[in-house]
Amino acid sequence: MPDFFNGNFLFGALVALATFAAILSVGMPFLEREPLEKRMRSVASEREKIRAREREKLQTTRGSLRPEAKAYMRQIVERFNLHTWLGTAQAKEQMARAGFRGAAAETGFLFFRLVVPIATLILGSVYVFVIGDFDWPLTIKFGAILAAAYAGLKAPEVYISNTISKRQQSMTRSFPDAMDLLLICVESGMSIEQAFRKVSQEIGVQSVALAEELALTTAELSFLPERRQAYENLANRTGVDSIKQIVTVLVQAEKYGTPLGTALRVLGQESRDHRLLLAEQKAAALPPKLTVPMIVFFLPVLFAVIITPAAIQVSHQM
Repeated sequence: MPDFFNGNFLFGALVALATFAAILSVGMPFLEREPLEKRMRSVASEREKIRAREREKLQTTRGSLRPEAKAYMRQIVERFNLHTWLGTAQAKEQMARAGFRGAAAETGFLFFRLVVPIATLILGSVYVFVIGDFDWPLTIKFGAILAAAYAGLKAPEVYISNTISKRQQSMTRSFPDAMDLLLICVESGMSIEQAFRKVSQEIGVQSVALAEELALTTAELSFLPERRQAYENLANRTGVDSIKQIVTVLVQAEKYGTPLGTALRVLGQESRDHRLLLAEQKAAALPPKLTVPMIVFFLPVLFAVIITPAAIQVSHQM
């Protein structure tokens, strides 16, 4: 029976083990494949898949995001060259913030900006001179007609402004929850494109506008050569201060490599505090707003309930 505790046997086993380890350490670099090249190929293929998927998604949603303009609208806009004397860069930016994108939206805006003042001018003239037949001086009548035309000229702009306000309120209310979801996705190891895509799919229950903007940003991150441009486009399309802050954080992280987790957590807390502050401001503004309705509607009923029985008794006694 061999003696395993013999010194010579242990020394030989250690020498054999050391020799095997040396041969393995020298031969492993020749046997294993290049991991960096394999990872780069996988990243490139994944990016191509993302681009193909986003391109297909844009093709399917193009009808809802960029509807086609009517033929008669396009003909009128082109015939009178409305792009020159009615179209402005500010109007295009406002329409983008309102959710109206593409050439069709601009064509419709210019068409209504031409047609609505003419329609209000005609209706005002008919009402002042025919239907109403007011006993006014001629200058006042023409002034009323011009006021109606001016109101028709400003009506499309007022509609765009109201739409922008509603979209921004919707995005502001849902932004803290979107920040929490984005923080979870980033800390779980997702890339920023995948995080934006996941958040856009989940946040649509609360805010369709925010989900739409995040989906467009995801597509731009796949197409545009500079990711910074996609982030800045998101800030310009929304015009919300909270989104501008997160865009600044994303641009800094893209440029300097700063961590996103802490910044997203701080921004999420600030967004929740801001939302709570807005709710407190609305609650504090309720008493002054309720004063006039209470005086007009509640007090007369209260007086009638209190005084009517006494008035009936007095009438019976007399």
